[in-house]
Amino acid sequence: METKQYIIESLEKLVNIPSPSGFTKEVMRFVEGEANGFGYTCDYIQKGGLIINVPGQEQETIGLSAHADTLGAMVRSISSEGTLKLMSVGGFTMNSIEGEYCKIHTRDGKVYTGTILCTSPSVHTYDDARTLERKECNMEIRIDEQVKNKEDVLALGINNGDYISFDARFEYTKSGFIKSRHLDDKASVAVLLGLLKELSENKEKPKKTMKILISNLEEIGLGATYIPADITEFIAVDMGALGDDLSGSEYAVSICAQDSSGPYDYELTTHLINLAKANEIPFAVDVFPHYGSDASAAMRGGNNIKTALIGQGIHASHGMERTHETALMATLDLLKAYVK
Repeated sequence: METKQYIIESLEKLVNIPSPSGFTKEVMRFVEGEANGFGYTCDYIQKGGLIINVPGQEQETIGLSAHADTLGAMVRSISSEGTLKLMSVGGFTMNSIEGEYCKIHTRDGKVYTGTILCTSPSVHTYDDARTLERKECNMEIRIDEQVKNKEDVLALGINNGDYISFDARFEYTKSGFIKSRHLDDKASVAVLLGLLKELSENKEKPKKTMKILISNLEEIGLGATYIPADITEFIAVDMGALGDDLSGSEYAVSICAQDSSGPYDYELTTHLINLAKANEIPFAVDVFPHYGSDASAAMRGGNNIKTALIGQGIHASHGMERTHETALMATLDLLKAYVK
């Protein structure tokens, strides 16, 4: 299978595995299985992240990361009418999830489906259906079960603190677009798996030993606060934010010079820019004003490293996201240039 096809097929599988921050065991097992299949060993860190070990030609160790956790929610309470009140996991607008299908995951392994609605869901009934502010206290989940009250819901095994995942709605169009929830950051996980595929099948070793962290708490700011101590350079492979006066696109890899945490390492960022130029890889350099990454989390964690941030341009991030296959391949090409 060619690498592009593998990346896109892996991405579809990834986005359809529910994994809001902290609820990532199943998606980590999938990534571990793919990495093992390419001949690479994996280790888990205590907080649930996965480290993929890639031997290199030199002993010096570099780090790459992507996060497999996504936006989601948690059951805050159960109403007397048998609907669920929610609390967000990660940062998104309520407008972006209104009308979406979801799943409720109980602590004893049951899964129920539902729909996220505002508390005034019909223009035929509610005077404020159009004007009601979309915020957590005005949102609820309608469960697809015959429930009439709180006791009926409790009888299903649903309780406060159960996770809620949003259906991805993945689609790969004939024109090369991938539209889906959770491209942030499962698109980058798929690209890193594509990198492992090529290294393994070509029997190539990267120049330096490499450790790839697949983090599980990035959407709540805690993704890579811990990384192995032998890593000297650390590149977060995340998403390129698009919009307003930014210069990135869905057809290029974004190289972030600064986000809300501050500037990334000047020399490492410049090196990535020069690699993109030398290899004629479509790219854009940007600053992201409302953004944090695994790399910024690693810096906050006190790690003694150089950091950088790259990723395929993704439109409507934290909403109904979209990117193009050319951006995925541009991100892969920049990673290949960097590790080789």
